[in-house]
Amino acid sequence: MGSGCLKVTKYFLFLFNLLFLILGAVILGFGIWILADKTSFIAVLQMSSPSLKTGAYILIGVGALTMLMGFLGCLGAVNEIRCLLGLYFTCLMVILITQVAAGLVIYFQKETLKEELSHIVGSLIENYDPSNDDERNLQDAWDYVQTQVACCGWTGAKDWENNEILINKSMTMYPCSCSNSSNNFDVDIGFCNLDVPANSTATYADWPVHEQGCMDGVEKWLKDNLGVILGVCTGVAVIELLGMILSISLCKNIHSEDYTKVPKS
Repeated sequence: MGSGCLKVTKYFLFLFNLLFLILGAVILGFGIWILADKTSFIAVLQMSSPSLKTGAYILIGVGALTMLMGFLGCLGAVNEIRCLLGLYFTCLMVILITQVAAGLVIYFQKETLKEELSHIVGSLIENYDPSNDDERNLQDAWDYVQTQVACCGWTGAKDWENNEILINKSMTMYPCSCSNSSNNFDVDIGFCNLDVPANSTATYADWPVHEQGCMDGVEKWLKDNLGVILGVCTGVAVIELLGMILSISLCKNIHSEDYTKVPKS
């Protein structure tokens, strides 16, 4: 390969590694956000499921490793250091295989994950108590989900019939964050009083709440954004493959270039 092609490959590889630095920073930031977030559905899972905390730490580790790889790749490309390029190629291949394996595990275990989420949210709804300050962040996060997704309960409003406080109130109160009425727009936490005569009883069917369960709402959001999610995953995989091709190509040509520079006897 001529010196001109070698330089083009070198600087293309440098740009790809610059993208990896940025990608690593995004993954690192996402992992930190999962641990720090207190106002979304992620908070509900993070505080209820130890596996999500573990996943967040894994994301932080992967993000930091990706940034380190980007730095090593930039250094190896600019200075034409073969050992760094070889290390970069190997790490990139391991990460790509790991990502594919993780995607397959999530796909084939999705029913198990859905069942786990159902138990987590069911327990949260059953023990929901606005006066419990110990669980305030978790409960506020769930209220935020119901308000933003315009849903009620996990499978539907009937899930709230298991709540101890609502049972004691004969279902004459309902979760404010489930309300489909504009009158309660500013009240999206705790319980609201149902407009019924004193000492009467009611059921969830009498509540002015959204009929859709949050499970259906989350699935709908995923389906609506499936193209974006797949596009991002495909883009990341393509960038990784191109990085691998450029790094091994540059590594081989640095080797051949070195031999041409050896003076003949």
